[in-house]
Amino acid sequence: MKASLALEELKGYGKKSRVSDLARFYKTGPGEYAEGDVFLGGTVPQTRSVASTFKKLELAEVQKLFNSPFHEARLCAAIILNLQFKAAKSPQDRKKIFDFYLKQVRAERINNWDIVDVSAPWMGVYLTEIEDPMPLLIKFSKSKSLWQRRVSIILTFALIRAGELEPTIIISEALLKDKEDLIHKAVGWMLREMGKKDVMLLRGFLKQHSHEMPRTMLRYAIERLPESERKRWLTESKS
Repeated sequence: MKASLALEELKGYGKKSRVSDLARFYKTGPGEYAEGDVFLGGTVPQTRSVASTFKKLELAEVQKLFNSPFHEARLCAAIILNLQFKAAKSPQDRKKIFDFYLKQVRAERINNWDIVDVSAPWMGVYLTEIEDPMPLLIKFSKSKSLWQRRVSIILTFALIRAGELEPTIIISEALLKDKEDLIHKAVGWMLREMGKKDVMLLRGFLKQHSHEMPRTMLRYAIERLPESERKRWLTESKS
């Protein structure tokens, strides 16, 4: 299997009529967060289909997809990694895939919110297998890269599912002052997921930080709480 064949399939699904809408939706204009990203015009289900067909690509070939200027190719590569991670039989195999993923994160090839969000929840499963994931998460949370900071909080999704909630608290606190709306949404989302596991922990976080949380972050975090409580948090955060 070759990456070039996967790219041919992705191009075959592309529709020029969709390219401008995708570019606008994913904010690729000058000064926007995904400036310069290029689209083929395919859909996410089509990209997932190609990833499934090419799920046994060698990592060297997956790297070629990550190196592509086309958004769908990098998304496809991330989905392939998910499939390979899920199929991995040993901790050593999972570590190899996770380390390869980190290489892409550091090289800014995981470089839009959808690619982060499709990959980090799966790759974060590896963090449940190691003794201390915090040094990595904290380092990414302090990065100048928007995408590395988003990865830092979305990686905690797997930890939440495993019942390890403290990392989400720590990284959320580290990102409270972040200026980017995409970080506000991601942190609020993870706090909401944490609240599904332990609503009192969420309430404790809100009691301590609601007054300094960006409005979008707060709204996302309280989304599953009763309406009367949501209104109270929104009102109190203004005072």
